[in-house]
Amino acid sequence: MSKVEDFLSEHEEQEIIEAIRKAELNTSGEIRVHIEKTSETDPFNRALEVFHYLKMDNTKEQNGVLIYVAVKDKTFVIYGDKGINEVVPTNFWDNTKDIMQSHFKSGNFKQGLVEGILKAGEELEKHFPWQRGDINELSDEISKG
Repeated sequence: MSKVEDFLSEHEEQEIIEAIRKAELNTSGEIRVHIEKTSETDPFNRALEVFHYLKMDNTKEQNGVLIYVAVKDKTFVIYGDKGINEVVPTNFWDNTKDIMQSHFKSGNFKQGLVEGILKAGEELEKHFPWQRGDINELSDEISKG
């Protein structure tokens, strides 16, 4: 599977969007998913480019999280903004990555994304709990490159 269009069905995409909405209910953190065919460069650097392109670095508390997936390259990156990285340990995303990777290895891409998103939401809630007046600053839609 090397085409972005074949990676997830429309129904699966809706389930992922619903997971983002659920994950963001109890945190001011923002989660986005970006899927593209290939990174054509270092995946981490490409995730950083996409993060800026999606204006995820413009959140009030600098607590945006991008889950970047390069389908053909069979790789993904979880990238957290400066506000998150300042308050969490270096290996903060390892557990979330492990959950996602175990599903990806068995071909369950939708489930890997859903569980990764929900786990990221739980982690964000600990450091950035939802407070009165918090608004959804970024789209919950999946972006594609």
